[in-house]
Amino acid sequence: MKASALERLFVRKAKCTNLHPNPDDEFCFPDVGPSYKIISDYEKEIRSNLKYHDFPFEEPVIVEKTRPDGYMLLNGHHRWAAAMRVGVEKIPVRIVNLALESDIERMLENSVHDRRVTMDLDEVVFRGPEDKAVEPAPLFADKRKRIRLGVPALFRFLTKKGYDIWVYSANCYSIEDVVRIFRKYSVNVDGIVTGTAKNRRPATNASRRMDQLIASKYSTTIHIDNDAVLFTYRGKEQFDEYNLSGRADSWSREIITIMGDRESDEKG
Repeated sequence: MKASALERLFVRKAKCTNLHPNPDDEFCFPDVGPSYKIISDYEKEIRSNLKYHDFPFEEPVIVEKTRPDGYMLLNGHHRWAAAMRVGVEKIPVRIVNLALESDIERMLENSVHDRRVTMDLDEVVFRGPEDKAVEPAPLFADKRKRIRLGVPALFRFLTKKGYDIWVYSANCYSIEDVVRIFRKYSVNVDGIVTGTAKNRRPATNASRRMDQLIASKYSTTIHIDNDAVLFTYRGKEQFDEYNLSGRADSWSREIITIMGDRESDEKG
């Protein structure tokens, strides 16, 4: 069930009894299970906070809406368990919409290309507040999610050359929020997969099917990192790797040059 933009905009309070654990999180694994020391530490923190405030903890747990008044925990299982043990009725939650199987299938159906580029949002695309090599922030852009210098130009180049752009993150971002961030910079992405850290069990049938759909869609996948560009090919063990200098001011230009040179070689 998708949450509305208004539901995702604000931190809200939800009843602890309306939240349930994510069965694919380590918290629920019989051989790993919850850490009772962590839960105990959170219990002490919650009891201390409630002496002086009306909130058990400031940072909200991250949840996904599963029914009109029910939510699945994505991040914050131990804080939720501690709140339950203390007897707290409501805790702060932030609701996100992760990409569902149907979303990924639709992304693939909407594409007309057989080549894609992948990047990690947090390690490659987003920059921290201390980083100076960032794009000028557009009007009303989220100052907490600055974009690496050269990313918009690189994305436009890739789109023009017939590549789909897929971005990934282990963090639980709503796909709508990621789309909105990029639109502020006048660029689009074709595939968005977030919350990848929540599925820590061995691959399920559904996840394997998604991997197969993606693999059958793209003959070439290019993974771009901070210091390298890796070309992989469907059905082949062969790969091509190109190192980057690591200089922030030339990162995108080096990638464009590598891809331009390869295109010229292929045509020649």
